[in-house]
Amino acid sequence: MALRHAVLAALLDGELSGYQLAKAFDVGVANFWHALPQQLYAELARLEREGLVAGRRVVQETRPAKRLFHVTDAGLAELERFAAAASKPSFIRDDLLVKVQAADHVDAGPLIRQVEERAAMAEAKIDLFRRILRKMRGDLGEEEFLRAGRRVGPYLTCLRGLAFEEGNRDWCLRTAAILRARNAAVAGGGTPAVPGEGTPAVPGEGTAPASRRPEVARAER
Repeated sequence: MALRHAVLAALLDGELSGYQLAKAFDVGVANFWHALPQQLYAELARLEREGLVAGRRVVQETRPAKRLFHVTDAGLAELERFAAAASKPSFIRDDLLVKVQAADHVDAGPLIRQVEERAAMAEAKIDLFRRILRKMRGDLGEEEFLRAGRRVGPYLTCLRGLAFEEGNRDWCLRTAAILRARNAAVAGGGTPAVPGEGTPAVPGEGTAPASRRPEVARAER
């Protein structure tokens, strides 16, 4: 996927100026495709040169003139081609996860704070997505909107953003709690608590072979 396709998709609801496009990205499209405003302006210019979008100048009485852009037939054809092409699997690339990977060998304090900050950021995004979704569906309930709403595509992408941030928040809160508990145990001279302590994590470590366990022996008799 290229930025051009995200821009074309963002323009499907009607004409937008470059500024309005940047705002639309910030509250919606950015949950699956991030771009800086200057990248969006440059992409709009390229799309216009290629005939995939068209712009018109609008004179404003109390403000400078602006240009509004809309998708052309050629732009719709490009989106049709893009939608029919196979999609590549997505992947995570996150420096915070690299830090958590090294959690056993670095100071846990700063890492715990960063994880909690990420959880707070996710919570703020969750609130934003919920407000956007309510605005999109208006007076309709969610299931009714999903069946008959005017534009279901943006709603579905916002649902994906909401689910992502909810998962992000939950993982961060759990990770922070685990790291804090382990850090406190080590500071107190103990050893970190292990979930399911007393039950070996790997079969065969500290346990009798399955063939000699009483319940297995009884089953065999």
